[in-house]
Amino acid sequence: MTAAIVDVQDLSVIFGDFYAVRDVTFRVAPGEIFGFLGANGAGKTTTIRVLCGLLPGSRGRVVIDGEEFVRGRENIIKQKVGYMSQRFTLYDGLSVKENFDFAASLRGLTRDEYLASRERLLEFIGFDKNLNTVVKNLPGGIKQEVALCVALLHNPKIVFLDEPTAGVAPVARDRFWKLIKDLAAAGKTVFVTTHYMDEAENCNRIALMRAGELIAVDSPANLKRRTFGDGLYNFTPRRSGVVLRMGGDMEICEPYGLHWHVKFRNGVDAAAAVKKYRNDFEIEKIPPSLEDVFIRLVEGQNR
Repeated sequence: MTAAIVDVQDLSVIFGDFYAVRDVTFRVAPGEIFGFLGANGAGKTTTIRVLCGLLPGSRGRVVIDGEEFVRGRENIIKQKVGYMSQRFTLYDGLSVKENFDFAASLRGLTRDEYLASRERLLEFIGFDKNLNTVVKNLPGGIKQEVALCVALLHNPKIVFLDEPTAGVAPVARDRFWKLIKDLAAAGKTVFVTTHYMDEAENCNRIALMRAGELIAVDSPANLKRRTFGDGLYNFTPRRSGVVLRMGGDMEICEPYGLHWHVKFRNGVDAAAAVKKYRNDFEIEKIPPSLEDVFIRLVEGQNR
């Protein structure tokens, strides 16, 4: 990996005797789309708050674009990052222009810097509406694109997107992810959390968190290969009322809607095992998905 633009070493965030984040270490390269996944309460947002300069870690070291997080110098980090939360981050009662004006004043941009940046960003998203349009009257997808522009107004090197497409229509989600890819191609580092596993496939690498700890960091393809190898099977009951239970020949047996996803133990003759279950189930070999990985590692049995 090239020199990291985000470098986190043994980060812990402790509230009283509760570890919200425990001994987390990872590095993110410039221009990388880095996914940050985990169940609610896993510590994702707390970690992002530290990386944005909003919350000091209790232990460990955090370096953002060469600047170490040191109490009293948080504003240096804040200038390097943009942040867009999981809820709409615009003021609904203000116009698009007023939201931009307000963000520019908070960032201390000169008028020339502000107008040039606003024009560039609105062109980037193809915004064709009147700037005096009140934000609450924008469609959800366009509202999120404008919120992204506001987060990028001061031209940060890193942008943190916390559930940016939650509640947005699928077509708008696809368009938003095209913008994310365009940002990365232009050299921006994009740090994104999402509960949509199909979106997470777009990330260069993914970090998985569980109960405040980092349990895996790798590309989507490697995560799937490391978790399931090349042997995952989909079991579909041939009649109602049939239930699949964990067998001694199985390493994984996870419910998946009306189906089960199964991985046989190493050393088991998969062809013979499949034959044993064929009376009750239709069985096909399938490629694992990131949703399979998430269920297994983050929400699986005994997790």
